[in-house]
Amino acid sequence: MSTMRENRFEWQNIRFVPILHNRMEFALEVRKQFTEFNPDLIAVEYPNTLREPILRGIQRLPFLSAVYYQEKDGSFIYLLLEPTDGLVEATRLGLENHVPVHFVDRDIEGYPLDRSPVPDPYAVKKLGHFVYCQAYIRSSHHSTRSLQDELRERTMAYHLQELNKKAQRILFVCGLHHLPGILDFIGTAQAEVIGRKHREGVGLAHLHRESSREVMTEMPFLASKYELYRSGKLEKIPDRLEINRELVEIARKSYWRNSKEELSLSQVRVLYKFARNYALITGALVPNFYQLVIAARGAADDNFAYEVWEKGSEYPWQEESPRLPVLRLTGEDLFLDEKRIKFHRRIKSFRRRLVPVPVKKRIREKVAGEWKKNFGRYFICSYPPEDVVVEGYGQYLKQKALKIKSEENARIVPFVSSMMDGLDIRETIRDLHKGKIYVRESMPFRGKVGSVVLIFDPDLPDEQGRENFPWKVTWLGEHEQESDMAFYSTPAGEIMDGPGISRCQYGGFMLTYPPMRVYDIWKDPFFDVARNKPEKLLMAAIDYSQEKHVVYVAATPPSGRCQSMAARVGKKIIYLPIGIFSPVTLKKIREFHVLDGHHVRKYAKNYI
Repeated sequence: MSTMRENRFEWQNIRFVPILHNRMEFALEVRKQFTEFNPDLIAVEYPNTLREPILRGIQRLPFLSAVYYQEKDGSFIYLLLEPTDGLVEATRLGLENHVPVHFVDRDIEGYPLDRSPVPDPYAVKKLGHFVYCQAYIRSSHHSTRSLQDELRERTMAYHLQELNKKAQRILFVCGLHHLPGILDFIGTAQAEVIGRKHREGVGLAHLHRESSREVMTEMPFLASKYELYRSGKLEKIPDRLEINRELVEIARKSYWRNSKEELSLSQVRVLYKFARNYALITGALVPNFYQLVIAARGAADDNFAYEVWEKGSEYPWQEESPRLPVLRLTGEDLFLDEKRIKFHRRIKSFRRRLVPVPVKKRIREKVAGEWKKNFGRYFICSYPPEDVVVEGYGQYLKQKALKIKSEENARIVPFVSSMMDGLDIRETIRDLHKGKIYVRESMPFRGKVGSVVLIFDPDLPDEQGRENFPWKVTWLGEHEQESDMAFYSTPAGEIMDGPGISRCQYGGFMLTYPPMRVYDIWKDPFFDVARNKPEKLLMAAIDYSQEKHVVYVAATPPSGRCQSMAARVGKKIIYLPIGIFSPVTLKKIREFHVLDGHHVRKYAKNYI
């Protein structure tokens, strides 16, 4: 008869450690009970027919492996060996501490998938392992069990009884689903269940880097934290909630580095609240990786959601040339309860979360940093579709400025004998109690706009002289429909979206038409009087403008120095606060790509 001593599941010399497979909290519990119980041998819920490849795969950890074989019906079975699985942890502990490990499960085929709901494993941290498992046993006592479950549980009970005859302390790790059945059978003598003793064609493969992003049960970022903890490089016991927070903070820094946008504290609060509520309505205590990515998108945008996915799905231990065959797996291969996410990013059309999404064929880096290393071998050029967008937005700013100035010049007068340019509804309603009607008289606005300056970030140097947008360039228009352009931005070659394709972000730019007239303003000594980059762009815009007006869009008005310069040469600056324009549109305009030669334009559309 089984007993529960000191909040432990035990029978004679055997201590049971039931687990949920591939959940970090249960792997931690296995480590805890191994240290506390100090067993003479370990038994795990693996079939002995897979013993050799499983042991080889576990010895490779932290590199990921998969055991695979083919069943009689032709379907392939894959068993991933992940560091956060309690069975893997128990076997690793046995190998590391020279404790014999026995595989006591039955080799079966056609085992049905079990999708029964279980409480969030994070509850183990708050309730304790014993209380969690006891509650599960009570709730599942009347549930129906398949014949294959009974055969497996009788097989494990028989092997445990045989091992118990050696009068040694045995630590037995099994799935929580099988614990009630094993406890029922182990109290009575069991006969050996007839079953497969040997299996042909079992192989071991290294899991490909991209597959590890897709098929690991736990979030790869969390699995890596657990691996660091068990190797002694992380002192604090990993906590799922704290690891999620750490991931968000890392993604925030990466978001700033790649997109030059900072996530506000209010957005972070919204993210955590969104993720928490999403988890609660699905019966979980802590949001999973999918819910965290969705919350990141809701709190910010697809770019930030991608950063969370990119960092969260990164597993650091990879081999470039493993001695084993390399296996590529997808969510469908493992019958995961997968969900799909599309990232509508400006740098890539789609990205994968758990299942493949059809994308354009792209070459990937053979070695990390390869594209960055090879960038700059040819002359740089722009990406024409983005040139068209910037040119169009420049024209829009010119029209917007002229329209605003025309409205400022309009005169509103009481109606006497002429409707002039139409009824002014606002003023008429305001003085409705006086019984007066007002009409609008538009005054002609003389002059056109020759240059446009748009400042996203003034990028004033900090105390150490560091700048976020240090790359300063002047580009000449390639044909009569393009303006000359001067800008400052993030450096080309720093962030790569493809071979010869670098993604940058404007800090500010100046457009002036007609083309082929502008000397490099960043080297022109005439503009050395400028105190910062926005002033230099505006001075150049005034100097090169062939029309009377220059449009200046920024968060703050132009300096008195620039106003004086414009007045001396008979020109006027039309200032438009950047806050009156759509932040979504400005975000799209702000990002651009630099290509390493005209030949890159032929395939750039596959990456941008």
